[in-house]
Amino acid sequence: MSQAPGAQPSPPSVYHERQRLELCAVHALNNVLQQQLFSQEAADEICKRLAPDSRLNPHRSLLGTGNYDVNVIMAALQGLGLAAVWWDRRRPLSQLALPQVLGLILNLPSPVSLGLLSLPLRRRHWVALRQVDGIYYNLDSKLRAPEALGDEDGVRAFLAAALAQGLCEVLLVVTKEVEEKGCWLQTD
Repeated sequence: MSQAPGAQPSPPSVYHERQRLELCAVHALNNVLQQQLFSQEAADEICKRLAPDSRLNPHRSLLGTGNYDVNVIMAALQGLGLAAVWWDRRRPLSQLALPQVLGLILNLPSPVSLGLLSLPLRRRHWVALRQVDGIYYNLDSKLRAPEALGDEDGVRAFLAAALAQGLCEVLLVVTKEVEEKGCWLQTD
């Protein structure tokens, strides 16, 4: 189908879930995978598998509202034949082989507020970054819409700023083959 003369190409369709309860890990998984593959129920089931004999599951909120830990994310990805590789923040970001990486999941400090009142507490928040049609996007579930970061330089700049703030962890979402070969890392 051809476009009318002078028409702008439509922007790519980017899957983006918005924040609900404390389900940022579920949203980050679905956003990085660009489709709804996980739900709160699926994440809770993973928690039960990870700690079958625990009365109080250590992998999620005591209130049952989410707040899943990294073990849930890693198990969810493994169930799809993918892997999460922890990025060593001491490495220069120039060594990150972005073409080998399906997406990134960051764990960032997040302020806590009650309405307009900001509390002196910090929680952790999971955020997905993903390339769609050659453009990297910040798919933070707290954003109203995906935020374009641009090309590889743009995503590296975003990562550098996040890592510079401290307390930021970065997981690379890769295939099992990429994990085994270690080709997510450029050594030259």
